Amino acid sequence: MVSTQSLPSRSLLFVEDDKAACDIIARVSAIEFPDYKILAAENGVMGVTLYKEFTPDIVVTDINMPVMDGIEMARAIRAINAKATFIVLTAYGDKKYLDKFKEIGYCAYLLKPIIFNDLFAAIEACIAGIKV
Repeated sequence: MVSTQSLPSRSLLFVEDDKAACDIIARVSAIEFPDYKILAAENGVMGVTLYKEFTPDIVVTDINMPVMDGIEMARAIRAINAKATFIVLTAYGDKKYLDKFKEIGYCAYLLKPIIFNDLFAAIEACIAGIKV
């Protein structure tokens, strides 16, 4: 018997070095966006690897992470796909981080602690801006 359910064709990638936070964000997002494959990485290197494999519609990333930070990762992903969509989640309200990400380009910039309604609204706004 062949299942008539298809695999999700859209995906979200969450890149966050705090494993507990990443797990919670991924689980709650899977409930809010059931038609999306949810991917998670704990640093920028893993984020780039998952991006190459799955080409997610939106990358939600922290900035300050070990191995490769969110800014370096976003630049590497931009080299792969100039139209990649980013949402930045960070505890840093410092303008220098915002300016660095402005150079790369992002759909939304949210400060931690994460307010899920704000995150979901940002994801929805980014989804609306994606040309399918």
